[in-house]
Amino acid sequence: MKKITRLSVLALGMALSILSLAVYADPPMPPFYASVMKMAPEGKLGQIIKKEKIETSVKGAQAWKIAYISSDVAERKTIATGLIISPIGQAPKEGRPILAWAHGTTGSAQNCGPSQIINPTAPLNEYFLMDGNSWTDYGIPNVEEFIKEGYVIVATDYQGQGGGGKHQYAVAGTNGRDAINSARAASSMKEVGAGKKTIIYGWSQGGGATIAAASLPDYQALQGTAADNLEYLGFVALAPDDVAAVIPNVPSDDASAMKIMNGFTEANVSNVFLFAHYMMGLWGAQAAFPDLKLTDVLTDEGAKVADKLSRNKCVHVMADSFSYAYGDQYKSLIKPQPNNSVAWLKSFVAGSVKPVKPVAPVVIYWGTKDTAVPPIMHELYQKQMCAMGANVGRNQLPGEQTHFTTPGVSAPMYLSWVKDRVAGKPLENGCPKN
Repeated sequence: MKKITRLSVLALGMALSILSLAVYADPPMPPFYASVMKMAPEGKLGQIIKKEKIETSVKGAQAWKIAYISSDVAERKTIATGLIISPIGQAPKEGRPILAWAHGTTGSAQNCGPSQIINPTAPLNEYFLMDGNSWTDYGIPNVEEFIKEGYVIVATDYQGQGGGGKHQYAVAGTNGRDAINSARAASSMKEVGAGKKTIIYGWSQGGGATIAAASLPDYQALQGTAADNLEYLGFVALAPDDVAAVIPNVPSDDASAMKIMNGFTEANVSNVFLFAHYMMGLWGAQAAFPDLKLTDVLTDEGAKVADKLSRNKCVHVMADSFSYAYGDQYKSLIKPQPNNSVAWLKSFVAGSVKPVKPVAPVVIYWGTKDTAVPPIMHELYQKQMCAMGANVGRNQLPGEQTHFTTPGVSAPMYLSWVKDRVAGKPLENGCPKN
């Protein structure tokens, strides 16, 4: 008979406590976000509905926390929070170029927005790396260099990460809209002197958001927003995900769809870290497509755990909770065979990157040791978009770079790429020649 240790009793107690309530509340929030969460998502797309000036460690810069109106993949109005940073001083007559940053995975709870961290305007700081100093990623890549160049930087938290509502994690179509509307917010804010020229850049989850935004020409062209007619100069995607590219055709029969769904699940549960991402992904998809049920894929216990942890914990502590409560048995929360696989696969595709030619050049940076976002995703994305006549470059980083080293190693490369786009320099087509 298995010996019952004090640790196993504690772990069992934690697992039971996770299931103790049927409805789970959002975590307590700082005053700015608590007040925003009480507001209704009413107004023009990109309209700033609340702002608060904050201190910044970036020399020659000023910064604000903002909340603005966005919408999701189903065009339902939402509220997103974030940051705006701009140079101090007189802006040029045509206005300053806008750089919209789309961050990587931090979590799906309201308290996972990077703007909530102390000193959120600092250069990108990754928890995973040796010089990381926080439990989450925060900050903005190249922020100091971009301020010196005279750009305005806006960094969305995405909807559901401080502005109320359920965060649609990894629903790139929604996250991309948040990035577009953040640029509208920046352009509309008189204090920062922003113009119309815009570049979106993002990493990981934000990389997917970036290429999704690139293929939303009709959404970008909407009139009656807080700032119409932005001029998109380019999109910089660091290790972007694109689920639609790897599922070009969703089967109509359950057996075939179930096979793909099982393969997708298996690819995302090899360790508890990826498993936490997968659980948030299911939760985010269900938030975007309410007709889906978590119990299609998860056991009853798994659905309750996924809901409680997704609402209350950011990704790294979420993974710790799974590890502590379930050890190496975390996969037991997944059903042996999923139900409703056709609908789930259709939702993954519908929430991903649209098969539409990007409105401006796209450049992708990636590392050969990336195990978080399979490089085949953006390889297939490039082939698909280049076949449509797009200009999509895909640059392999030198050495053996991981998912987490991608932002730092690529930074000097895309800094010059961005400067050239702002300057209007010609760009050779990055699509493969053969």
